[in-house]
This record gives sequence, structure tokens and C-alpha cells, in this order.
Amino acid sequence: MRTAAAIAALSALLAVFPFLATAPWVMTIALFTLMYAALASAWNLVGGYAGYPSLGHAAFFGLGAYTEALWFNHHGIGAGLTPFAVLPLVGLAVAAAGLPVAWIAMRTRADVFAIVTITLLFVAQTLAYNLRGITHGAQGVAMPVPDFAPATFERPFYYAMLALLVLALLLSHAVLRSRLGLALLAIRADEDKARGVGVPVGTAKLGAFALSVGITGMAGGVWAYYLSFIYPQFAVDPLVTVAMVLMVFLGGRGTLWGPVLGAFIVAPAQQYLAYQYGASQLYLLGYAALLVLVMLVLPRGVLPTLGDRYRSRQRRARTLRADVGTGVSADTGGDIAADVAGEQP
Repeated sequence: MRTAAAIAALSALLAVFPFLATAPWVMTIALFTLMYAALASAWNLVGGYAGYPSLGHAAFFGLGAYTEALWFNHHGIGAGLTPFAVLPLVGLAVAAAGLPVAWIAMRTRADVFAIVTITLLFVAQTLAYNLRGITHGAQGVAMPVPDFAPATFERPFYYAMLALLVLALLLSHAVLRSRLGLALLAIRADEDKARGVGVPVGTAKLGAFALSVGITGMAGGVWAYYLSFIYPQFAVDPLVTVAMVLMVFLGGRGTLWGPVLGAFIVAPAQQYLAYQYGASQLYLLGYAALLVLVMLVLPRGVLPTLGDRYRSRQRRARTLRADVGTGVSADTGGDIAADVAGEQP
């Protein structure tokens, strides 16, 4: 219940944000922050809970973008809300397309799985360039531009991304509390032992992958509608996957709130640096530096590290109280208390 209340509180806070910050550039940064938070939470279902580090999720992001763009390139968008209404169908289509890929790729593990999925990413990018009859190749494909008010043009897309983030959080929470979540955690701990005690390993991995890429594809659909014109190098961009992975590892892999925290730290900085130094690609140095910092200083992520330190301090405090209660001298107790109070986090 506390988690559901926290998700509801976060949703309410983010829902009022567009009324507090109306500058278009602020709304653009907020929109992309929510997009990456949803993408990171979706990636966490596979890379965090199951321990399968997919590096090919940008392929499904691009598939969702092209599905949305190609359909509405030939159909009307009505009042402009129809592309949002069909997002569940886009997600189902992308999830269905991801199942045979997962069935093959998840026969491998760890580093080999990462290599297989990043190979898939480059295959998808190559297809996007060369299937000109479908994707229009390097010329790109357009979507109709909605007739939203210029002063609040970003607002419908912002709320669509917020809905996807809430969906990703609710699904992640539901998975953690279900048998699927227990199966995924068992797979991450030791897949062979999990299979040996009767865990439906194959079904669990396929289910997590389908949920993950379905949300990813829907985010790609909103992204395509917002930009209204997409190119292969941006729709199927390895940096999208890099961003997902970095945000999850920074916040805490395998946690509910870690990917959101990582996205809220990295995405605004990435957007700012991209606007300032995008032409020279210098902002990529920030990605590299942050990734190295996470690996060296916070290998488990911010939230797990802070949680470990908090529990350690609690244990020491309980030990102190127990020692004092069983007759430790006041002077010794005072020394211990001083040590605890002066402990650096």
C-alpha cells in the first residue's frame, strides 16, 4: 500500500508541474525526463529483475516509433488525440515482435546475451536505412502535426509520457509482488538452480521481455508523434540504450525507484549538455565519466548503497542499546555513542 501511495503522490506532483513551469524549453526537458524514466523502468524488468543486460532495447523503441509514424502517415489523427489512443496497440505489436527475438536471444546469458542484443540493435538500424519502401530510408518519415495550442503544445505529450511512467512503475511493482517477480529474482540469483527446483524459467524471461519492450515501444510512439519527423539514426540510436542502462545502474538496478531516480538525475543534465554541446558531441564525455564513476564508487547504485549504510547504522545503534542495557559502563557507552555519532556516511 505504501508503494502504491508513493506512486500516486509522485503522479499527482508531476501532473501539476506543467501549470507551474510553462516555458517550452522546460517542458521539453521534463517530457524527455519522463520518457527516460519510463524507458529505464521498462529496461529494469529485464536487466534488473532478471539480470539479463539487454543492449538492444533501442531497436524496440525505434519499432514503436516507426509503427506509429507509418500508420498515421496514411491515416488522419482527428483532433490530435488518436495517436495516443492507439498506443496500447503499438505496445502489443512491439511485444509480439519481441517474443521470437527473446526466444532466441535468451538462450544465451550474461555477456553473450548483451552481444546478441546489441547486434540486434545494429541489424534494426541497418534495416531502417535500407527498407526504403517502408521506412523511407535516410529521408525519414513524417507524421501529421497536431493542431494543439502553441503555448501548451508539449502538454499532451508530457501527460502521455507521465502515463507511461506510471504504467511502468505499477507493472514493476506488480511483478515484484507476483510469482513472476519471484521467478525473475531466482533467475538472476542462479538460473540453473531455479530451473532445477521447477521455476518456469523460459516463460518468466519471455514474459518480462515482452512487458519491457512493450512499454519501450509505446514510449517510441509518443516520441515519434512529438517530433513529427523521424530518422533512422535517431529512432534506432544506441545512445538511447546507453541512457537506459546508465540510469538504471546509477539509481539502483533491480529496485523500483532506482531507475526513476537515475533518470531524474541524468536526463535533465543530458538534455542541457546536448543543447549546449550537441554539435561537437562533447556531452558524450559526460556519459562516459558518469558511467566510470558509478562503476567505481556506486557499483550497486545510489538507493541500494544508501539503504545498506542506513541498515548498518541501525544495526550499530541497536547493538549499542543492547550493550548499554546489559550493563556496559557509562563511559564505554559514551565512547561507543560518540563513535556512532561521528561515523561518516
